[in-house]
Amino acid sequence: QVQLVESGGGLVQPGGSLRLSCAASGFLFSSYTMNWYRQAPGKERELVAAVTSAGGSTDYADSVKGRFTISRDNAKNTVYLQMNSLKPEDTAVYYCSVRTFSRYWGQGTQVTVSS
Repeated sequence: QVQLVESGGGLVQPGGSLRLSCAASGFLFSSYTMNWYRQAPGKERELVAAVTSAGGSTDYADSVKGRFTISRDNAKNTVYLQMNSLKPEDTAVYYCSVRTFSRYWGQGTQVTVSS
């Protein structure tokens, strides 16, 4: 079965950095686009970043362009989200996701940006 396990969240001061990881299993990782979403309290879940199967193309929400970088290591079945220049409005639960025959989600990792 598809499993997505996120890690790397935590509390960071504004302007700081975090790197999230998502370890995937149960499907042919190298064949699928991988996504990072986030959901802040009282808000809808939103797409933050996406990377195509071979890593050749990426896409970002306007709110994170120039600050976040998505990447993947197909040998490790892992996708990353490097987050720099973090702002309080980046506070959310971050989810790794993939759509194979269905949409699958990890359990999420909390990112809190606060002084």
